[in-house]
Amino acid sequence: MSALPPSSLLNPDLRFHSYGTWLRRRFGCRVSKVNVDGGFTCPNRDGSKGVGGCIYCDNSSFSPPGTQPIVTIEQQMAEGMAYHRSRLRSRKFIVYFQKFTNTYAPAATLRDLYGRALDHPDVLGISVGTRPDALSSEAIELLTELARHRYVCVELGLQSMDDDILTRINRGHTVAEYLDAVARLAGRGIALCTHLIYGFPGETRQSFLKSADLMASLPMDSVKLHQLHAVAGTRLAELYLRGDYLPLPLDEYVGTACDFLERLPARIAIQRLYGSAPVAIRVAPNWNLKNNQMWYSVVNELKKRGSWQGCLVDQDD
Repeated sequence: MSALPPSSLLNPDLRFHSYGTWLRRRFGCRVSKVNVDGGFTCPNRDGSKGVGGCIYCDNSSFSPPGTQPIVTIEQQMAEGMAYHRSRLRSRKFIVYFQKFTNTYAPAATLRDLYGRALDHPDVLGISVGTRPDALSSEAIELLTELARHRYVCVELGLQSMDDDILTRINRGHTVAEYLDAVARLAGRGIALCTHLIYGFPGETRQSFLKSADLMASLPMDSVKLHQLHAVAGTRLAELYLRGDYLPLPLDEYVGTACDFLERLPARIAIQRLYGSAPVAIRVAPNWNLKNNQMWYSVVNELKKRGSWQGCLVDQDD
């Protein structure tokens, strides 16, 4: 291997294809994602597919305090944009419909919410977090229509490519449904992102790494990866307190994240490598690292190895 990653897609300092770098290249300025809560629920919460939601899910662990359904999305956007302008000097924004399942509503409701987000002059597009089993034909047609003129990304929560794990964590959908959703979305001008989690009980490193091979086989534009972590009030926290869930050690997660990147083609951008939760509700693991420290734990391990994203699969390397 060479001393530096050879692909022009890879950030030479990070040694992987950073989504932030991709956004800057595409839009010519600093772009930030602004989270909003559109007031959605999930089919594995309301009884359609199940109740209680995923065993690890407490959306307060990844939703900023200002994103609440009782606050209009316009106010949420204004507060989020002000924060990113001040902190990062961002000039343009992507509105991220994050909390719960953001296509799980009638098409008229989706059109209203997405349209209000796109009406802001500083908004370049939208990113829509959803589940593979909650994409109606009407929702896909709406997203396709919007993508003809604006940036539209659909973020599909797969989490695991093992159906047994999906059942145990109460996801309420299968890998086959995920693959069907990808096929229905592909070729429509919609950017595709997949969410994956490492560290489920019963999961091995090698079984998880097969998900990199799966991503490589699909028309995927970006990936979000994070460790399984338990927050207060979830069934996963109960499992931890009973001794039935053992969190990953930090070095195991960092090593596996690097293994994953090495097997992931450089064409796929990395939106996230680590998940965090507020200290007040965090149960385990307690690595006590800030997001940028975790980011650079992975970067430093790649440098130590002399490797980079895609080094094991990209033939032109």
